[in-house]
Amino acid sequence: MQGLITSSLKLIMLVLLLVGMSGVAHGHRRRLVSSYDAPCKRMTVYYHDILYNGENHANATSSAITQPTELSRSTYFGELVVFDDVVTAEQALSSEPVARAQGFYFYDKGTLELVGADVSVDKIRDISVIGGTGDFFMARGVATVSTDSYDGMYYFRLKMDVKVYECYV
Repeated sequence: MQGLITSSLKLIMLVLLLVGMSGVAHGHRRRLVSSYDAPCKRMTVYYHDILYNGENHANATSSAITQPTELSRSTYFGELVVFDDVVTAEQALSSEPVARAQGFYFYDKGTLELVGADVSVDKIRDISVIGGTGDFFMARGVATVSTDSYDGMYYFRLKMDVKVYECYV
């Protein structure tokens, strides 16, 4: 029994050593940079959304794919909207796109995961940055969102000031 425990311990140590070395061998070693005084990454982008209204096939970027039940029509509970929206560095919708917003993700060199309530009647709201991939690998921070412009029920533009306080470089 003692020999079995010793050989199991040696095997576990070998696996841990190999796993630790694999990141170095492949150049994938990343270093955590965190500062709660100043963000390690910061960017401001504009998120443009054009809701499909039944007629604007050519330029709609989002569409409701389910409808709320009769009991919750006033609160829109149960409505699910999918989107593929343009993200720009400037306010104009016609300005050069820097990324696409799809679900919780945006940016073309990685993904950034945002989670939280976006209560559009609030002038300014904060949404948690809980992770990401690529340039935003395991990011932690906050996205301050404000409605920058809207036109009825079918177009709005959000200003997103993203501040990341934990970065892996």
